Amino acid sequence: MQDLSITLIQSDLKWQDKGYNLDYFEKCIHAIDGTDIIILPEMFSTGFSMKPAQLAESLEGESVEWMKRMAKDKQAAICGSLIIHGNPDQPYPYVNKFIWIEPNGRIQTYDKHHLFSLVNEFENYQQGNDHLIIQYKNWTIQPFICYDLRFPAWCRNKHNVDLQIYVANWPEKRSEHWKTLLKARAIENVCYVAGVNRIGNDDNDVYHSGDSSVYDYAGKELFTVQHEPKIHTISISKFDLHKFRDHFPFLDDADEFKFI
Repeated sequence: MQDLSITLIQSDLKWQDKGYNLDYFEKCIHAIDGTDIIILPEMFSTGFSMKPAQLAESLEGESVEWMKRMAKDKQAAICGSLIIHGNPDQPYPYVNKFIWIEPNGRIQTYDKHHLFSLVNEFENYQQGNDHLIIQYKNWTIQPFICYDLRFPAWCRNKHNVDLQIYVANWPEKRSEHWKTLLKARAIENVCYVAGVNRIGNDDNDVYHSGDSSVYDYAGKELFTVQHEPKIHTISISKFDLHKFRDHFPFLDDADEFKFI
């Protein structure tokens, strides 16, 4: 079974400055020496802004084209979320969209389901209602965005997922929640979990400590970093994951239920 190399990029984000952020991440990506997946934070080109009318792009826009170029240049999948135009017939025609792009240009997307009510994200963005399951290099991967992490029913491993990815702008004042919930999702879903968060202050003077992390299928912390910019590549083992699942088939005993 093939191991998978994943690279987490934890960084500050310059508020609503797409050009600066893309240039910065491009330098980070060029410094990576071989990987399978590159993970960027939530709204990595702008920060977590509630001004989508000023910042939204299309899936043919500059940021997505940049992601395609980075994926091709590094021969790695690249992912993170962007502010993207949604259904124009909806009251809020924008989405917080996770975008996954492979080296061959293939794109898959997931729209954030749990919109952060404390900053009225639901008054600026449409809610997504569909999960995304990605098949890549014989791994099954499922992405989520920030606030989704708090809701285990939505994040439940119903598709034999090997790796869950969470991209975020998660404030430092709730960092214990972030770390605890990432670990919990790994344990309950018997899968690897990678969480990539930003650092620094946003334009609302909210500080982010990062705490980007990787946990294994048993909840063991494999990597974490706080407060500093960091590019970190780690290899995860599908053989070890399936050996653990064979010995502890917890997912086989899960209850069946459906969302109403």
